[in-house]
Amino acid sequence: MAEKVYQVEVEAEPQYIAEQSNMANDIYVFGYRVRIVNTGSEPAQLVSRHWIITDANQLVQEVRGMGVVGEQPHLEPGQAFEYTSATHLKTPYGSMKGSYQMVADDGQRFEADIPEMTLVAPRVLH
Repeated sequence: MAEKVYQVEVEAEPQYIAEQSNMANDIYVFGYRVRIVNTGSEPAQLVSRHWIITDANQLVQEVRGMGVVGEQPHLEPGQAFEYTSATHLKTPYGSMKGSYQMVADDGQRFEADIPEMTLVAPRVLH
């Protein structure tokens, strides 16, 4: 019998959202698109998330919660799930990274790392 592989790959792409940001009030909004692909051999469900968001002042916010965008997607091997969300910073740049907590159909728990994204507002000329 083949060895079970518990693996999920995550791609994340940030984007500055100028129309929701307010530089005068130090509000910088960044959207991000995430694609989660089950690259393992076992079906698995994303049950929770853990984000670490750091601004330019090294202020760290940790965000934990169930699922993503109100869902706990179940992914068969080879299947993907995409979603978009957003965060805001009080500085024009920072970063975010984290992990998803997964549970395979056989009960095995594992984590999927979310690669670090750099969040940068474009330069504004006065």
